[in-house]
Amino acid sequence: MALKSPGRPGRSHFLRKPLLPMSRQLASEPHHLRELPHARELLPALAADCRAGRLALFLDFDGTLAPIAAHPRLARLDAGLRRVLAELAARVPVAVVSGRAASDVRRLVGIDEIFVAGSHGFEIAGPGGLVHDEGAPFAAELDAAQAELERAVRGLPGVWVERKPYAIAVHFRDAPEAVAARIEEPVREVARSRPALLLRGGKKVFELRPAKDWDKGRAVLWLLDRVAPREARAVFLGDDVTDEDAFLRLRECGIGIVVGEEERPTFAGYRLRDTREVRAFLTALLEGCRERRPEAASGP
Repeated sequence: MALKSPGRPGRSHFLRKPLLPMSRQLASEPHHLRELPHARELLPALAADCRAGRLALFLDFDGTLAPIAAHPRLARLDAGLRRVLAELAARVPVAVVSGRAASDVRRLVGIDEIFVAGSHGFEIAGPGGLVHDEGAPFAAELDAAQAELERAVRGLPGVWVERKPYAIAVHFRDAPEAVAARIEEPVREVARSRPALLLRGGKKVFELRPAKDWDKGRAVLWLLDRVAPREARAVFLGDDVTDEDAFLRLRECGIGIVVGEEERPTFAGYRLRDTREVRAFLTALLEGCRERRPEAASGP
């Protein structure tokens, strides 16, 4: 798969044509997750895009490619899914966009041809020496906030602080309910004292990250402009509220697929139930991409 030079300025995503009617992304209000059509409806058209090299895949990791583990260190990518991703990445641009550190994502995925956007997109790396860093000016502020957060939650059972290059996560998925209810206020107090940082929530986690107009969605658009053809259809799969940034920003030039069953608003246009359906969806996409087109099959 030929890629553009990493040093070449990207084209503006606003020049890309909307890809309707396949996508429902132009709604000004979020959809109800359970009312979305199933993503299997997309497979014939996406397989055709894949065969033509007009597809770019962007995938969250935890809760999308791999089940959410009790501890981030316990997460694993299924070997069969790794093979599917590797073959897809040989055909079209594939990127994993995660709240994890880029180095952690690279280790877990283990595919050199895949692009990585870690720390919610603040650190980007990929084949051909592609590197982009949006978070370096905030490193000292994050160091100070980390120390304050560790003091604030010290001694609380089931609560722990995880430092990423450009984000700090306070996890409480293992905390008793009474303890979990006490986490938010001390975290908010630290956030109020650090206006250069932004507080965001997720699944049993609070995160402080740089207060900059940059997120998973901006990272996806940055990559899309640099590693995919102008006519490529962008598809983003994600399960968490942090993935809504990407769903929202792709409304006019791509498709968002939310993973989950809970009832919540989402700017995605389609849904998959869980990580098993994600694997089945990507496997079916690859199978469709492998098929010979009718005009090729009918030749001498």
